[in-house]
Amino acid sequence: MVFDVFDRRPRRWLGGALALAVGAGLTVLGTAAPAQAADINNAKNSGFETGLANWTCTGGNGATTSTPVRTGAAALKGTPAGSDIARCSQTVAVKPNSSYTLSAHVQGSFVYLGASGTGTTDVSTWSPGGTGWSQLSTSFRTGASTTSVTVYTHGWYGQSAYYVDDVSVFGPDGGGGGEEPPVVPPVPTGLAAGTPTATTVPLNWTASAGATQYHVYRNGTKVQTATTTSATVTGLTPDTSYQFTVSAANAAGESAASAPPVTVRTRIEDTNPTVPRHAVTGYWQNFNNGATVQKLRDVSPNYDIIAVAFADATTTPGELTFNLSPALGYANVAEFKSDIAAKRAAGKSVIISVGGEIGNVTINSDASATAFANSAYALMQEYGFNGVDVDLEHGINSTYLTKALRQLSAKAGPRMVLTMAPQTLDMQSTGTEYFKLALAVKDILTVVNTQYYNSGAMLGCDGKVYSQGTVDFLTALSCIQLQGGLDPSQIGIGVPASPRGAGGGYVSPSTVTAALDCLARGTNCGTFRPAQTYPGIRGAMTWSINWDAHAGNAWSNVVGPHVRGLP
Repeated sequence: MVFDVFDRRPRRWLGGALALAVGAGLTVLGTAAPAQAADINNAKNSGFETGLANWTCTGGNGATTSTPVRTGAAALKGTPAGSDIARCSQTVAVKPNSSYTLSAHVQGSFVYLGASGTGTTDVSTWSPGGTGWSQLSTSFRTGASTTSVTVYTHGWYGQSAYYVDDVSVFGPDGGGGGEEPPVVPPVPTGLAAGTPTATTVPLNWTASAGATQYHVYRNGTKVQTATTTSATVTGLTPDTSYQFTVSAANAAGESAASAPPVTVRTRIEDTNPTVPRHAVTGYWQNFNNGATVQKLRDVSPNYDIIAVAFADATTTPGELTFNLSPALGYANVAEFKSDIAAKRAAGKSVIISVGGEIGNVTINSDASATAFANSAYALMQEYGFNGVDVDLEHGINSTYLTKALRQLSAKAGPRMVLTMAPQTLDMQSTGTEYFKLALAVKDILTVVNTQYYNSGAMLGCDGKVYSQGTVDFLTALSCIQLQGGLDPSQIGIGVPASPRGAGGGYVSPSTVTAALDCLARGTNCGTFRPAQTYPGIRGAMTWSINWDAHAGNAWSNVVGPHVRGLP
């Protein structure tokens, strides 16, 4: 079968006709008559780009859809319901005593295509179904006085929705005008970026009527062509800002690029390994309160997780920013970022802490949860933080903070480090907001380092009261979390690094190591002994790295090696 291809023919039909001609994996039912030079596609709105114009569907069970589509921005979706098979039809003008080829691309189970009122023998064909688009095709000849036929498609009883695109009734011009020639599609709207990686940016946009393809531009240069309303741009440079636009195109030409451009910064390349099985967390002070002032590069290598304290709240509820203190001696922010990158390259996690004794961020609505996630992720991208620490000491709303942390995790990816530092009272039972938060985000939670200080005597998991500053206090209160549903790997013992680090509750480093041995090995316990051992216990935390340095790193020099030696 040979077709003459003319520029005036609609591109949507020509693609299907050429595919039919070469038999590219398609099953053609019936024998088509030779096409003449004047042959056209007599069907109108054959790609459903103008909704259901020219089509009638039974039972109100036909509609257009933007996915899946074969070409353009739309396709027909028919949904059989009850005794209705979602029959959609169009009356097509034809020429008497002429041969026509009827074809369409379909998707779904038991999809039928046919023509009635031909004046000769009515025809139909069907597909039993399969994955992706397949082409149905048949042919018919009109009678001596036939000037119109009805072409139709439908599904079958009890079957799911079917889809149809690119219908053609190819043959002599019946006088109905046929398919309108394409016009340049409008500019696509709704361009948005998904979560970038270090080298890729996913994009999506709203379909443009009549478009058969879309061109993606990066910084003004076309880099990709797509036939759907999404694309992922690859081969990008980590930690680099890019601007993206998209245009729509068809046989008539290309639209202008979308505006304004969407700006996206790729993530910093992840050189940081996962947090070790047993880890030491320390808070690095972004202020000078009399403790040793140190740059990040000077932090002891005994710390595995370094929490930069603290982020600052803005006037927008939930939103964070960070202001590097000039008291630290950094020449500029770039030097600080370089120190973060160096620590991460050395296998350490550097995270941004939110809250503290005087800091507070309010997250009590969907809007504030989104503001938190967006701003925290922006800080992670800008500075190279690979996680966040929640140290809110003025009350939290677990419902909305859970939403915020999950949104952040979706942006940052599965290797985001998430830590918490609740006060002792916050983890006394599973009914507290902090405990509810920890359980709600357990699947993305790295460690809860409860502050076992500034509290006085508290209840342990056995219902007995234990004095602050003892091995029993540390183990019996950790037991509450272990029995309450957190994994041992999510439990850390938080203590002051020196007597000056807190108002009360300082314990010697040897008390911390004894408590870890009791939980992990069942040795060096006090009067309280856990019912079982927890060799997966994560480790310990201290406030702060700077107070530890002020005391000659006496805390980390003892606790760090001991944590690494846990089973």
